[in-house]
Amino acid sequence: LNGIDLPRVVRIKTLICKVIGVSFSVSAGLPVGKEGPMVHSGSVVAAAVSQGRSKLWGIDTTFSKFQDFRNDSEKRDFVACGAAAGVASAFGAPIGGVLFSLEEGASFWSTKLTWRCFFCAMITLGTLFGLKNLDNAWGQANMEKLFSFGEFNSLTGEASNFSIWENVNFMLIGCLGGLIGAVFNAANENLTLWRMKRVNHCKKRRVLEVVLVSMLVSTVSFVMPLIWNRCTDKPNDMQDWSNQEKNLVDALVQFQCEDGQYNEVASLIFTDADTAIKQLFHFREAGVDDASTFSSAALFLFFIPYISLATIVYGIAVPSGLFVPSLLSGAAFGRLCGHLLHKLDHTSGTFADSGTYALMGAAAVLGGMARMTISLTVILLEATGDMQYVLPLMLTLMCARFTGNVFNEGLYDIHIHLKNIPFLEPEVPSIAEKYEIVAGQVMSTDVKCLRPIERAGVVYDLLRSCSHGTFPVVDTASSGTLYGTASRDMLCTLLQRKAYGNPDVQVLDDDREAGQPKRVSPLVQWDTLEKVYPKYPSIEDVDLRSADRNCLIDLRPYANTAPYTVNETASIQRTYRLFRTLGLRTLCVVNHSNQVVGIITRKDLLPDALSDSLLRGRNAHEVSPEPFHFT
Repeated sequence: LNGIDLPRVVRIKTLICKVIGVSFSVSAGLPVGKEGPMVHSGSVVAAAVSQGRSKLWGIDTTFSKFQDFRNDSEKRDFVACGAAAGVASAFGAPIGGVLFSLEEGASFWSTKLTWRCFFCAMITLGTLFGLKNLDNAWGQANMEKLFSFGEFNSLTGEASNFSIWENVNFMLIGCLGGLIGAVFNAANENLTLWRMKRVNHCKKRRVLEVVLVSMLVSTVSFVMPLIWNRCTDKPNDMQDWSNQEKNLVDALVQFQCEDGQYNEVASLIFTDADTAIKQLFHFREAGVDDASTFSSAALFLFFIPYISLATIVYGIAVPSGLFVPSLLSGAAFGRLCGHLLHKLDHTSGTFADSGTYALMGAAAVLGGMARMTISLTVILLEATGDMQYVLPLMLTLMCARFTGNVFNEGLYDIHIHLKNIPFLEPEVPSIAEKYEIVAGQVMSTDVKCLRPIERAGVVYDLLRSCSHGTFPVVDTASSGTLYGTASRDMLCTLLQRKAYGNPDVQVLDDDREAGQPKRVSPLVQWDTLEKVYPKYPSIEDVDLRSADRNCLIDLRPYANTAPYTVNETASIQRTYRLFRTLGLRTLCVVNHSNQVVGIITRKDLLPDALSDSLLRGRNAHEVSPEPFHFT
């Protein structure tokens, strides 16, 4: 969605492996979530739908409207819609899914994309309602079958569950959550660097690592309840308890305790993560006299090992997400804070119930890890279904983001940088704001250009000698002004289809255009070129005979004659915003005579490349070499 072409990331095979893998990783009890893979799976499905065909299943809808969607721009919009649908299906939060795609996914947004994502999320939620309620013949929907944090009710009638002054406490929890998230991100970053050096280069080592980590998680998960070795009586007086609270009591794990008792640590480990989160949110506690809760020691014993294991697990060779582990560990942390506050307060009622603090802790740790604010606020609100928590969640997430940003970046940004993906951040790098850098300093001056009518051998040799994705087309009849651009995929397709003409063609007086004939080679229809998208031929698939090397290829019907360009004296801020908002891969740099003097790729706009450009000086563009080069 940032304009980067990642190979095989939205293939059907990737979807199959992702779905099967996340099913096993979650079932194995690893501290991972299914929400992250659901977002990826939704994007893969959307990308497949945009193609409208499949060789594996023998489907081809070229005759239909799907043909109009087979381009990079439409595919990018479909992937953004798929990401929104993935969040909607994972959390039952359609509006949060749209905002997630806007905040964390797409670099380019439009009104059309907004309603597309909204429509996609709406259909996703409607499908979930239909599938989850087949057993009651589509009668009244059972909301418990969708992902939710349970039903939050006001404990004191119409009043909120917290006092206004407690927003300060929530802000402090947000700061602590941001600090925890920063430590989590830093530890996982160092562990990932170690994996890249010692593990990831060998498939056998990656499999062995998964086996060893799974054994470690199973061992720790079984040992922690044994270390606790304390049984707690289940609540007996539950006449005024809701059905939700009674069901949560039934979900408590006995684990070597007598009937009517439960192990607090085992109840958090051996139940599924969704149930454990609900227990932390909804088990009653309003003061020290209320015994129906998790003790401080049990919460601490669960929190430290669980978040440590999540740090280790994230990055091994299994599909995994961090939403649920962050929510669960954060809920334990928040409830621990609430429990300690109630111990300090010997009179019940001064502080909000521990479930409210658990909700704020879950938001704080997740926000400190992912650094999301807008979308995460709406997702949590849709999952809770209670608007009284709007302001506390906003304050908590903002404090978590600000605190975490003091130390490092969000975990997703860290892993993008570790993989050396040329991702362009929303904001211009700080070095560009500090120094006056122009496009002429950062551009590459070794530009490979073609003429509007070129020899087939020249095009073939150029494609074999470099891996550039786009080539400027310059008009030699007008002193080398920029005529347009030609993509590598298009050139390979023309060579494969032998779209070149007789080298001995004569230029007729009534058929001249800037001293060149209007057409000297067979015309390949656009439908033919677009039909092979996205699997264009490579130069290795082209077999050019020696007799055809002097044949002429007329690039004028296929060239993009209105490419995005920037003047060599333009500021880097303007260049950066143009490049990112449009999702470009290359940008031609021209002088005042519209002659090509350089070309900019996204790697030239990364902070390290901008730092190197300072050594070239402010007037580097004035001493650049020849404006264009031909092979």
